[in-house]
Amino acid sequence: MVCRFSTKLLNICIASLCKIGQLEKAEAVVIDGIRLGLLPDVVTYNTLLSAYSRFVGIDAAYSVIHRMKEAGISPDVITYNSLMAATTKSCLLSRTLDLFEEMLRMGIQPDVWSYNSLMHGFFKLGKPDEANRVFRDNILTNLLPSSSTFNIMINGLCNNGYTGHALSLYRYLQRQGLGPELITYNILINGLCKSRRLNAARRILKDLEKSGHVPNAITYTTVMKCCFRSRHFEQGFEIFSEMKRKGYAFDAFSYCAVIAALTKTGRLEEANDIMEQMVKSDIDFDIASYNTVINLYCRNGNVEGALRHLETMTKMGFDSILVAQNCVIDGLCKAGRLDHAIKMFASMEVKDSFTYSSMVHNLCKARRYCHASKVLLACLRDGMKILKSNQRSVIDGLLNLGYASAARRLKSKIRLAKMLQY
Repeated sequence: MVCRFSTKLLNICIASLCKIGQLEKAEAVVIDGIRLGLLPDVVTYNTLLSAYSRFVGIDAAYSVIHRMKEAGISPDVITYNSLMAATTKSCLLSRTLDLFEEMLRMGIQPDVWSYNSLMHGFFKLGKPDEANRVFRDNILTNLLPSSSTFNIMINGLCNNGYTGHALSLYRYLQRQGLGPELITYNILINGLCKSRRLNAARRILKDLEKSGHVPNAITYTTVMKCCFRSRHFEQGFEIFSEMKRKGYAFDAFSYCAVIAALTKTGRLEEANDIMEQMVKSDIDFDIASYNTVINLYCRNGNVEGALRHLETMTKMGFDSILVAQNCVIDGLCKAGRLDHAIKMFASMEVKDSFTYSSMVHNLCKARRYCHASKVLLACLRDGMKILKSNQRSVIDGLLNLGYASAARRLKSKIRLAKMLQY
């Protein structure tokens, strides 16, 4: 009795270390336990195997099975389920099937979680028919499906373009009195939204509200984004207002979606209000959030605010700040600060076609055609394409200023660049 309790305590210690990825310390605890006469059991090895599959790799996890056999401990269904879950997550379906066959050869009876992994793997590789066969022939026939089984089926069907079948399965759950969970509703709503079936998604949202479950921020954000993508802006704003009334927290993506939609519909004051709320909140900005905020600052003529956020992005070491820099350059030009934009343009290590096009366009607007021609030539040297309208503006501008020879040279270089690109 004492030994069993001590082994259980040993397993708790190992599980705690494995949970935070301290595998070396977990292995040291195993060794210490053996020295004290506490031999690891199947739970010990399953815990280690799961941690190795998560933090190291599948091969390292599989090697734990050899250790189990050397210690005289037989792997069980949990052992193989952990490995199959890991291989499925990595889209290694052939490896999952090999493990499933190995489990059968060892006389280990698969459970519902084993078949869940098989289904998930088939769906991830775009084989919904095989997944449905596993569901129909194995789970429904011989086992009691879990809520995860139905969630995997609904999610897989939606991701493979079978939203109608997913809806049918959802209705089947309702008829059988198997009340779908909140996550089931969220999966189905997300699948319908991705398929642009907004009305169906809103009907499921109403079902959710009637079911006794409370929609969460994920539910509302999913439908709201779908409304905006489908250009049903007013419906999206209604959902946003409902989220605010119910006190749901927003993530950066939600704020950016609303700001972008308000901007597209010309409601810049409201967009600015939402942006200020976002800036004052404790939300961690990602690169898309900064790009959205900087773009709106520039559109509102607040270039200083845009420059402050661009400086923050630079200090935070984002991989690419090109989109933000392009917004600021265009904003500086529109604010009449062309020289500042030129300096920033010259300091940029990475440029794209939009960077060059923006500079050429704004230099032409300021009638600085000679400078515009230099930027245009630099663009061509870098192998980038620039708008034909910008090319014509520079050539016409040089001709109007009396620089006919410079205009001819530029034309010749544009033709040569085109020939080299083909």
